[in-house]
Order: sequence, then structure tokens, then C-alpha cells
Amino acid sequence: MLNWAARYYPITRILRANGFFDKGSLLEIGSGSVGIGKFRPVPFVGCDIAFASKPVWPMIAVVASAADLPMSDCQFDVVVASDVLEHIPLDLRNSVISETLRVARYLVIFGFPSSDAAWQLDKSLMQYYERRHVIPPDWLKEHMDAPFPGADLFQNLDGWSVEQFGNESLRFHGWLMRREMCRPFVRACTLWMQIAPRIVETVLKWLDREPNYRQIFVLKRTATPTNSDRDR
Repeated sequence: MLNWAARYYPITRILRANGFFDKGSLLEIGSGSVGIGKFRPVPFVGCDIAFASKPVWPMIAVVASAADLPMSDCQFDVVVASDVLEHIPLDLRNSVISETLRVARYLVIFGFPSSDAAWQLDKSLMQYYERRHVIPPDWLKEHMDAPFPGADLFQNLDGWSVEQFGNESLRFHGWLMRREMCRPFVRACTLWMQIAPRIVETVLKWLDREPNYRQIFVLKRTATPTNSDRDR
């Protein structure tokens, strides 16, 4: 769907810029059954607390909590967590970030809705579902449980540099979420993504305008992992 493309295309551009689009080991936390494999057709490990449907290749599925990952230190070149932190209880968010950094060798990418304006937008979307007597999706109901995460979670991280940029304008996100309730619209967008993915990506990049719904944080190790880290 188009909302998947809106949040994954910026991540694949980061991977390309850092040499990890078509090579390197990658872990996606909170991947669901499809994850980044729809946009990066390279085998990767997808981790989630449960899979609602059978995981789709090229994912190698692992059932685990993001706060207690069953992986070794520096096991993956890249770790991605897209639209995950906002679903984590407030008291566990720092633990999830620590675990993510622990298992990453070089690069970590977090993306999540951020700011009160983004939360209010989702609240209005929730009300829109209710007015139409449509059951809201579980992810939207979970968005109402706690404030969205912010940049303060990534302050004073020893050994890591942090870059932040906005993704998906508030206005576009609100419009898109309502349009994706229409099946013909979803089918049309899916077709366009299949026949003209570069055009779709260009349009979505143009729509990454402030004020943004989502923020993306790119974390890079500032020290090269030791040989013992590489072998873990």
C-alpha cells in the first residue's frame, strides 16, 4: 500500500547511501509479516512479538520481544525499526533502543510518528472511523494509548552519531489514511507501485514536507567495531 511506500522509501534511500541496500545483514524490528522485503528484495531477519499471517519471503521470521532480543552483540550490519516505538509502553522505550543499538554493527534506522500534532491527527482519524461506523485498525487504537516518542530518546548516546529528518507531511498523511479506506484507490496505488515505482517514490519524496507526521532518525556508530564484535 502507498502508506508502506511512504515510510519505507526513505529507509531504502538511506540503505543505498550507506552501501547496504543489496548487501549486508539486516534485522527489522516490528516487521510484521512483510516488512522491508517488499521494497528491498534481499534476505533479512524480521522480528515481532507475533505474526498475524505467514511471513513472506525474503523474510526470515523470529518471534521475540524488542526489549529482549535473542541476538548477539553487533550481529547485524543494519537494524531497522519503522513505526514501532510509538507502540512500545513508555517505560520500555529506552530498553528497546538499547537493545536495538546492542545488536547493530554499523547503522540503525528508527522511524515513527512524532509530535503532538501528529498524535492529534491520528485522534481525528480515529474519530473519522467511528463516525463511519468502521472498526479502527489495531495500530491506530494503540497510537491513542501514549504520547508519540520524540528526539529526546536519542540524546547522549555514547558511540553513536544521530541525524534526524522529517517524513510525510501531516496533510498528506491525513488525506492518505482516509483514501486508503477505499479499495479501488488501494488497488490503483498498488498497480502504480508495480509499474512505475520510481515515479511513486519521487512523488512521495516531494510530499515529505513540514510539518511532518513522521520523523526518521539515522544512527551510525562513531567507532569501528572490533574484530571480536564482527565475529559475534
